[in-house]
Amino acid sequence: MLYVKAPAKINLTLDVLHKRSDNYHEVEMIMTTVDLADRIGLMGTASGIHIRSDDRFVPNDSRNLAYQAAELIKNTFGIKTGVIISLEKQIPVAAGLAGGSSDAAATLKGLNRLWQLNLSLDELAELGAKIGSDVSFCVYGGTALATGRGEIIEALPAPPHCWVILAKPTIGVSTAEVYGAFNPETADHPDTQAMIEALHAGDYEAMCDNLGNALESVTLGMHPEVQQIKDHMKKFGADAVLMSGSGPTVFGLVQQEARISRIYNGLRGFCSEVYAVRMIGEREILA
Repeated sequence: MLYVKAPAKINLTLDVLHKRSDNYHEVEMIMTTVDLADRIGLMGTASGIHIRSDDRFVPNDSRNLAYQAAELIKNTFGIKTGVIISLEKQIPVAAGLAGGSSDAAATLKGLNRLWQLNLSLDELAELGAKIGSDVSFCVYGGTALATGRGEIIEALPAPPHCWVILAKPTIGVSTAEVYGAFNPETADHPDTQAMIEALHAGDYEAMCDNLGNALESVTLGMHPEVQQIKDHMKKFGADAVLMSGSGPTVFGLVQQEARISRIYNGLRGFCSEVYAVRMIGEREILA
């Protein structure tokens, strides 16, 4: 069995500029990886693609992005053998943390090794763009500006070291519904350039000051529970708080380790899925 780590991502910024002629949205967002990860196991088999997961909410058929990644590699390179894909989930499902996209990216990287295709990260990211908007970023990992529909990736410096508290309420958020209700003319657009400058300067306070997500107000309007988590996280002492992706997960940045347990325990009082993790921020090297 070959194992690959699939880390979650958070959005330091997320801006939606307009709807494109291909029905995707033009986005501009800065993402970074955190130390909360699924573990993907890959084992060759005679034929077919078989998904095994320890999470009953994860589909085991072609709806699964890891399945789509394996199917894409098989069809693109004429692979005749099959694969068993084991998904050990740690990233919450449908949480705005790119769990499915990261699983797909890890599957692409793992099958590249398993089937000895010798593809570069750039080639894998190009394949990933055919699966979903976040997959290209997840192939590279680290910290990056993503533009286009999310598939154009420009590496950025890792953020200053800090802790990340993640809290996911027990609700599901439809990304399609959030984008459908989004109005670029009334949205609060983040200052992407200011965040880029903060990362280049290694300025933690500037990074906190420039967190922003244009989709946040839409999701907060639909799900007041998300606002409650934001409010509690701030009250318990997080330096800065933001919703990731289209939600519903909220994250808080904390530089003082002494504050972690207070925030974590406070949130656990009313939210079952809470995680305290470190920011990774660095690109992984392709093995």
